[in-house]
Amino acid sequence: MKKSNKKNLIKAVRKARVRKQLHSSAERPRLSVFRSNKHFYAQIIDDTTHKTLAAASTQSKELKEKFSGKLTIDTVKEVGQLIAKRAKEKNISTVCLDRGPYLYHGRVKAFADAAREGGLKF
Repeated sequence: MKKSNKKNLIKAVRKARVRKQLHSSAERPRLSVFRSNKHFYAQIIDDTTHKTLAAASTQSKELKEKFSGKLTIDTVKEVGQLIAKRAKEKNISTVCLDRGPYLYHGRVKAFADAAREGGLKF
């Protein structure tokens, strides 16, 4: 097995372990997080209808001009505040955080704290 395939398999196992413990519903959708070296993405997903209710990323119109280059904690905080604002527009107040295969540390923690400050509860 190639080394890259093994890494992807380990990442998928970690993601599944986190996902099976989540209890999302129509009243409490899932806030899914994806991060890469250059960008950070967040979506609020209703698992009953399999629809994305709100989304924000570093490539959003509001943030694209503001930030360019390497991803920092300040950039991620802006994404957290933006997703909280968009969730309020859709009357979403409580979500469950799906951190995926990432540890709740660094950029993921900064994002969660900023989303909480913006008004989301999880």
